[in-house]
Amino acid sequence: MQPEESINLPIYPIRTAAKLLNISVHTLRMYEKENLILPFKKSTSHRLYSESDIKRIKCIRSAINESKISINGIKTIYAMMPCWEVMDCSKQDRSRCSAFLRHSGPCWAVKGEDTICAKKNCRECSVYQDYGDCGAIKNFIRNKLTSL
Repeated sequence: MQPEESINLPIYPIRTAAKLLNISVHTLRMYEKENLILPFKKSTSHRLYSESDIKRIKCIRSAINESKISINGIKTIYAMMPCWEVMDCSKQDRSRCSAFLRHSGPCWAVKGEDTICAKKNCRECSVYQDYGDCGAIKNFIRNKLTSL
């Protein structure tokens, strides 16, 4: 198992990531456009991917190809992740936050202005990092359901 820091280190250029995943560069760019992934961008705008990003994309690919979940379905699942609990948002932040008020996409896609998240780097946020692979999402949902 890799140390936490190295799994999030952006090391793979987009072409290498695409080859590792056996998909096209265009597909990776589409996932980014759909806000399913947040690749690291160098000052030159070149995208880099980490091992954690690769795991996230494998989860996305599995949801699409094996479970037949659409991209909109994946965005809805991400939107239902209660980021406001993970971030311990105040009621005031929740009342102004699109991620809390809507269910159209992940919190990193609708970053709430005037909230606790406004100045955060979503790529480094625990909501994005900790729930990148299918097992983590499933366990989170399972734990939420058992606590009801």
